[in-house]
Amino acid sequence: MVREHLAEMVEKGLVNPTGLISHGRGEAFDYLMGERTLAPSLEAEKVAAAYLLKAKRPLVCVNGNAAVLDAKNLIRLSETIPAPLEINIFHRTEERMGLLIDYMESQGCKEVLGRVPEARIPGLNHDRALCTKTLYDCDTIIVPIEDGDRAEALVKMGKIVISIDINPISRTSKTATVPISDELTRALENIIRFVEELRGKDDEIEKVISSYNNDDNRRALLREISAFLETQ
Repeated sequence: MVREHLAEMVEKGLVNPTGLISHGRGEAFDYLMGERTLAPSLEAEKVAAAYLLKAKRPLVCVNGNAAVLDAKNLIRLSETIPAPLEINIFHRTEERMGLLIDYMESQGCKEVLGRVPEARIPGLNHDRALCTKTLYDCDTIIVPIEDGDRAEALVKMGKIVISIDINPISRTSKTATVPISDELTRALENIIRFVEELRGKDDEIEKVISSYNNDDNRRALLREISAFLETQ
């Protein structure tokens, strides 16, 4: 069903054909995880929620694949934090940006940023460098299905970067402040739940953040994948 939906969105112009390749890679890693949220991923999702609640200027930044895969939960996350939601895509045209913004609005998003670029992310020489001033000025950004070079550029800008990339050995996962290796919908639903649970608990938020180490978490995830494969 998901593949058919993505293929339909390619035909409608919302998703670039290369997005199908990206999704296929993600599906392969989900199989290696047993199509479930592993304990290290759940920990990272809780840390992500803590950072989003602690942030002064959080932002949810969405590309084409993420938008069509789970617009509803992306909007829910944006409203729950709360944080603005911005569209940012690699294969950028005015038409495609308009289609994605219209799509997110049709799914219930009250305001979608990104139609008119106002700034550039330093160090990038392609259209994903184009952004709003909201993105340029944010302190914490969650980026589902992110490009590795852009994740690295955002970290170099001093931002807390929370990625949702099911591949734990991708450049994005190795670069992000909090890399989450989980299927998009599972990850978003867990983060939303943790945001609701942690809200107003400042001491617990600090404890969750201070006890987290991204390298240790990613290694633990790889060990769990290996252990799962040995049982098959």
